Amino acid sequence: MTSEFAVELRDVVKQFVTPEGNLLNAVDHVTMQIKNGEFFSMLGSSGCGKTTSLRMIAGFEWPTQGEVYIEGKPMGHTPPFQRKVNTVFQNYALFQHMTVYQNVAFGLEMEGASKDEIEKRVRRALEMVQLTGMERRKPRQLSGGQQQRVAVARALVKVPDVLLLDEPLGALDLKLRKEMQLELKALQQQLGITFIYVTHDQEEALTMSDRIAVMSKGKVMQMGTPVEIYERPANRFVADFIGESNFLDGKIKSISADEANVFVPALNAELTGVPMSKDLVNGEEVVVSIRPEKIRIVESDSEKDGVFKAKVINSIYIGSDTHVYLDCNGARLKVMEQNRISRLDPFSFYHKDQIVGIYLMPENTLILKKEA
Repeated sequence: MTSEFAVELRDVVKQFVTPEGNLLNAVDHVTMQIKNGEFFSMLGSSGCGKTTSLRMIAGFEWPTQGEVYIEGKPMGHTPPFQRKVNTVFQNYALFQHMTVYQNVAFGLEMEGASKDEIEKRVRRALEMVQLTGMERRKPRQLSGGQQQRVAVARALVKVPDVLLLDEPLGALDLKLRKEMQLELKALQQQLGITFIYVTHDQEEALTMSDRIAVMSKGKVMQMGTPVEIYERPANRFVADFIGESNFLDGKIKSISADEANVFVPALNAELTGVPMSKDLVNGEEVVVSIRPEKIRIVESDSEKDGVFKAKVINSIYIGSDTHVYLDCNGARLKVMEQNRISRLDPFSFYHKDQIVGIYLMPENTLILKKEA
């Protein structure tokens, strides 16, 4: 019976010895279940354990503790070439002296595939990544995006159950990176195979993934869909790492189901019916998180509930948005407003020391545990 999961990590630990002779848990009791046909991303900053986790799935590293399963089978010390996974590296690892065709065909030739089979599968792989007609070019004759596609084609030609991608877009410029994000997602949907993607780029993960594991210091901080991760972060780290957030100190006054009323000193007011994370109790000191784009600036004399006065510290025009920095009774807030119309008059924007109203909707705020 085929497993529901393409890849599982069960309580996996990977230890390394530091130059000082200490043991470091690069991956610290990580458990993940990655579904068949899923685009799954491991997201985090350098040193969080995401690449080490990927290397253990590939077989380049072995767990110190725990086990990696592929299609329900424990991998143990199974070498990389015996696992039905292929890897695309950040530097592409193309053979510079070979043509595009030869690079893609290399793995099949090592397996002893027939010439006709190699021809058929290489042509199909190059067609999938839109490189038909470039078979005779060398890597140095290709753009960065084209080289990346050759690396993907070389991985796909062996028809893996799982494709592992270790920051494959990191060397590309911003515009090309955005284009390749859409291409990779479309390719994954077309093929229907499992992609496991490692990145430090939040936008990449949010754009392409079905689910994301946010990692820090070897641990999984939260796992969920892009909407869940962004709209309902499990803790302050995730709220701060994914996108931007304002944080205000508060104290829970009462709890009802998964919502609470919280007093916020900076606003000198109690916010009611605010969604909250798990394991909070009445009377607990907490932080209230709100995304900059969720705050609306209104007239300072508005009588509407949920409107509080603030003073403009700075206003920065960046083309598509205006970023407004505010002081609210000593607490600093950032607001992002989309520029919907073309305004050439500089006085139509906010100015320093201007008093404005800020409108906070309870459903757009979130109560999180106050971390030590």
